[in-house]
Parts: sequence; C-alpha cells; structure tokens
Amino acid sequence: MHTIQLRDYSPNDASAVDLLAVAAFDEFKNAYTDWPNFKTKISAMSSLSTSGELILAEHQSRLVGAVAYIGPHKPKNEFFQPEWSIMRMLVVAPEARGLGAGRALAEECLERAKRDNATVFALHTSELMSVALPMYQRMGFKWWASAPLIHGVPYGIYIKKING
Repeated sequence: MHTIQLRDYSPNDASAVDLLAVAAFDEFKNAYTDWPNFKTKISAMSSLSTSGELILAEHQSRLVGAVAYIGPHKPKNEFFQPEWSIMRMLVVAPEARGLGAGRALAEECLERAKRDNATVFALHTSELMSVALPMYQRMGFKWWASAPLIHGVPYGIYIKKING
C-alpha cells in the first residue's frame, strides 16, 4: 500500500508547488489555445494560499500533489455560489499518479468543507482530465452547469451535497 501524507502549505513550498502545477498540466498543453498565458497563471498556484488553504500531498517525503481549498463565503469565481466550499487546481505529479494522492487531497477538502458547515462542495474540471473527472464522479460529484471556457477548453462545474 502506498502511503500518502497530507500537510498544510508553508511559504517555503511556493516554488515546488508552482513547478508541480506546471508539470501536472503539461500533458494538456496542446489543448489550450494560449498555453504560454495559461502556464503563467498555473505557475502561480502558490498564490492561492492568500485566498484559501493549500493542502500538499507527499509520498516518501517528496511533494507529489497539491490542491487549494476555498471555504464558504470566501472569494471565488462568480460561477460558484458564495456559500459553497470549493477546491481549485488539484494537481498530481505525472510520475506519482495512481498512488492515491488526488483522492486523498479531494477527501481532505471535503473534510474541511464539513468542518466549515458547507452544505455543497464544488469544483470545476474538464472532460480533458480523463483521470480526475471519473474519480470525482466515483466520489459522488454530479455535473451542475457549464463553466466558462478556459483558454479554449470547455469546463464543467460539478457539485456534491454534504450531509453534515
């Protein structure tokens, strides 16, 4: 069994988190109409720590995943309801996929949403994410609405109701 350890982000992690985000999205670079601009945005993933809680996944003391949890009534994109908890940019290092880091990060976000008394947890993703989307669906997330295109790539908003 693979052991994934979760921990909270610290400012010393910024560079590693930003590099991880780019590595995780690199396989999709040909799908985005303006990869250089999108890459610049995702290479600042650590900046999400100012509006939410960044959670990191480690395997054998190595950073292999990260996600941003944004609680209810915290600033978020207008296509999310203000009272929802959401997660942003769940990323897993390509060489670490299959170890359970993505699922562990998503489950930790759900636990934090429960802690914050959220009744709905949301995320946005794309069918392009052929590993992540099925995982979210297995976890009980349901399509809610279309989200705006991100650099030419269609995204959908998926929600999961939280029962206390």
